[in-house]
Amino acid sequence: MQPIDLRSDTVSKPTQAMREAMARAEVGDDCYADDPTINELERRVAQLLGKPAALFVPSGTMANQLAVATHTRPGDAIACAPEAHVLVHEDAAPARLSGVQTMPIGDRRGFSAAQLLQRLREESTGWPRVGLVWLENTLGLAGGVVWKLDELQAISELARAHGRPVHLDGARLWNAHVATGRPMPALASVADSVSVCISKGLGCPVGSLLCGEQEFVSRARASRHAFGGAMRQAGVLAAAGLHALEHHIERLRDDHRRARELSDALADLRCWRAIEPETNIALFELPAGTDAETLCAPLREAGVLCYPNKYDEIRLVVHLGIDDDALASAIARIRGVLA
Repeated sequence: MQPIDLRSDTVSKPTQAMREAMARAEVGDDCYADDPTINELERRVAQLLGKPAALFVPSGTMANQLAVATHTRPGDAIACAPEAHVLVHEDAAPARLSGVQTMPIGDRRGFSAAQLLQRLREESTGWPRVGLVWLENTLGLAGGVVWKLDELQAISELARAHGRPVHLDGARLWNAHVATGRPMPALASVADSVSVCISKGLGCPVGSLLCGEQEFVSRARASRHAFGGAMRQAGVLAAAGLHALEHHIERLRDDHRRARELSDALADLRCWRAIEPETNIALFELPAGTDAETLCAPLREAGVLCYPNKYDEIRLVVHLGIDDDALASAIARIRGVLA
């Protein structure tokens, strides 16, 4: 039985056309900034986001941590949502690498400008200075929820009025763009720096990009070397990104449609409550205190690969490797185990 992998959109594999593009890639030494394919990918992504410059890095976590290191100083705090990737899934890297702590505000669907203002006011009573305001779009742990642009703009205006830089973790910003129809430059305009991932919905094997002003990116490039992220003939990886930009953005609509179909087909199961997807992640909430692994384990045995999103929550993620036939098989297997 062929497994159907719904663990994450990071599990997708390069298409044959992407592999052929990678094989044809012209390469150089990126440490000397003379890999033409990487240079072109950086130029294209910066242009797509409306930013002056971009830096290609191995992972989204590295892109985010370079943003932390470049924007902040030791002792600062990062104001972020309680389930932000930078807080939950980056192994306390802001503290370990930059001497910066994450301080959550709001809830899993983000925070408001008013909540940020309240946090900034607490600095007058001795709370750590907010050195960086952190946004995320889409909100991954919340199930790929799109953070509304008007809310982000209000937060951004407040942060800038108080002289605080803003970073946007846009690992799935492509999904927000497709789901809302908002142009990428508009979505990126709320932040001084933006990270975007090409190894999730876009289906590349490796890579993210950090975008911002030229001076910011130059400083981040130096830190990339210090963090061990400098690469040499990595144009073969950048070629995958260039292919994805041409062929894999608009197809995200299919992922979103299939996620809704998956959620709808399983919503009647009494073991959980289905949360309607906004993008490519279907969430299922179990009764409070129920260990989600007790459901995930038999599903994996039945050939549907999945893991808990939280202790009492399961996520099923649709991606480039899931077509309509795979979706139908996944639904049948899940119902066979849980119905």
